[in-house]
Amino acid sequence: MLDVQAHLPVLIVTIPLICGVLTIATGNGWKPWAWATAVTGTVFWLTIQLMQQVLASPTGMVSYELGNWPRQWGIEYRVDALNAFILLIVAGVGFVTTIYAKKSVEKEIPADRHNFFYSVWVLALCGLLGITVTGDAFNVYVLLEISSLTVYALIAMGKDLNRGALTASLRYLILGSVGASFILLGIGYLMMITGTLNMQDMHERLMSVPGILQSRTVLVAFAFLLVGLSMKMALFPLHMWLPRAYTYAPSAVSALLSATATKVGVYMAFRFMFTIFGVGFSFIAMPTTLILAGCAATGILVTGVTAIRQTNLKRMLAYSSVGQLGYIVLGFSLANVNGVAGSVAHILNHALMKGGMFMAVGAIMYRLDKCDIRSVRGLGRKMPLTMAAFTIGGLGLIGFPLTAGFISKWYLVQGCLDRPHMWPLAGVVLLGSLLAVVYTWRVVEAAYFQEPDPGTPPVEEAPLLMLIPMWTLIGASIYFGINATFTGKISVTAAKALLGVGP
Repeated sequence: MLDVQAHLPVLIVTIPLICGVLTIATGNGWKPWAWATAVTGTVFWLTIQLMQQVLASPTGMVSYELGNWPRQWGIEYRVDALNAFILLIVAGVGFVTTIYAKKSVEKEIPADRHNFFYSVWVLALCGLLGITVTGDAFNVYVLLEISSLTVYALIAMGKDLNRGALTASLRYLILGSVGASFILLGIGYLMMITGTLNMQDMHERLMSVPGILQSRTVLVAFAFLLVGLSMKMALFPLHMWLPRAYTYAPSAVSALLSATATKVGVYMAFRFMFTIFGVGFSFIAMPTTLILAGCAATGILVTGVTAIRQTNLKRMLAYSSVGQLGYIVLGFSLANVNGVAGSVAHILNHALMKGGMFMAVGAIMYRLDKCDIRSVRGLGRKMPLTMAAFTIGGLGLIGFPLTAGFISKWYLVQGCLDRPHMWPLAGVVLLGSLLAVVYTWRVVEAAYFQEPDPGTPPVEEAPLLMLIPMWTLIGASIYFGINATFTGKISVTAAKALLGVGP
């Protein structure tokens, strides 16, 4: 009999991989959705079990060698506090969003494509989970391609008359392929100089051979990886694929991508910069802090102003996402405990807040077939639960006390103040929050303080199957804002492990 507990790392990847392909055979109607829900729910339960294993481990880490091959020759799945946390976020949001998808997909995707949609959906989650759990650099690239190809397909299924979804998917395909090529070349150069693809082995060999970090091969590998990862996590100004992708993708896909895809990109940056190259090289020997902090700070301000100018709610949230990713990158670029902890915490907080807000916009689309600011006039009285979820999510983006966003921004401000000469970045964090007040208030004002246009047809509240997942994420953001014990502990533990400081 299979010992599930002993094989948790590999089951988290193989179950959605196999079941994703089998989804095609479920036919149409409600069956592919029910199958996908069962698969994502199972994976979420397995990630909870894996998190418990990691927290209970004396080493704070769980290692799984596929086929019992030594890590030098085979593939090792290596799970610590950081990627166990990211796995929990991806699997949890994936499960909740799958439940939400039923009504949204019925409205936006032709019935004869539902089995294909959910098959690609589960495979996309498989790729994201695999990237997070693996300790092999080339395996990261393979799983990155699985997730990327499936996401391109999901975006292309968006419902619009002007083929905006197809062009958005094509743009993402081109830019994503360029980013993936940079990542592959960087991994290839690292393998050439270290002779291994295992991340831990790469780090040990880079640290043990005198002068190897100063070689041109390592410098080129670092530069290629920095560019490729910046494109994948949509760091300003390499973010141009994201606004159109989020705008034209099906509503459920926008919610999933905003909460998971770019967060996994950030996780890859953590692994390569901290685990492989090390803090000393990445942030002391190289001007990475200056580059990343500069791009992040500029992105927070520029995309905040751009979000204010938008009338389409999905596009507004898309630009907001780029700015919020700027907070995450700003945190880990500081390379101190508070900064990195704030970055890790904001991955969860932004996933909950933005995922819930995109669900709210999807509910508006479900009822109105549009989501511009003008269409939400007076909607606070007609769809009170939906607009309340959007408003609370907006408060989280602002960093309002008692929301999860406040906790992570508090860490980020402390990180800026702890780093010499970086205190002006604390002002950027605060100014970005003020910009979030403006673009959030535009929607709140229209929904609660303006009357709908004459002749507007009556609108009902969103279906319960959309409201429950929406409020699950928004409710979680409130809970973790009030009780931040778990997120704070995990974030600080992960930060100290990445920085190599004592417990």
